[in-house]
Amino acid sequence: MVHAFVAPFRSKLETLPYDFLTSIPLSEERLYERGFNQAEALIKEAGVTPSTLLQRTHSEKQSKKSRQDRIHHEQVFQLKAGIDIIGKRILIVDDIYTTGSTLRHAGKVLRKAGAKTVCSITLARG
Repeated sequence: MVHAFVAPFRSKLETLPYDFLTSIPLSEERLYERGFNQAEALIKEAGVTPSTLLQRTHSEKQSKKSRQDRIHHEQVFQLKAGIDIIGKRILIVDDIYTTGSTLRHAGKVLRKAGAKTVCSITLARG
């Protein structure tokens, strides 16, 4: 399925300035269940090597939460140890944008760690 989106995704990436391209990480449990990270797969299929900047703690699936719960959930991201993003432009890839909460939480961690800018690109809006 990811193949259908690669060409337009690659074209869009060519227009966006970034120092690091990363995906919204899955928790280890979710990655085990699913077998792959769909946002990371899209980046790789576009011929780019993603940077692994964040790690995520396990939490209930976003799809199981109400809109209100998604907006008010606790921070689940941390910057991986040894990562220096001070003054860098970060582009985050995610598969589905629903409330924007996931991207806001990831962006908050990256900005706090010194990123110059944090932008995102998503495949679909739910």
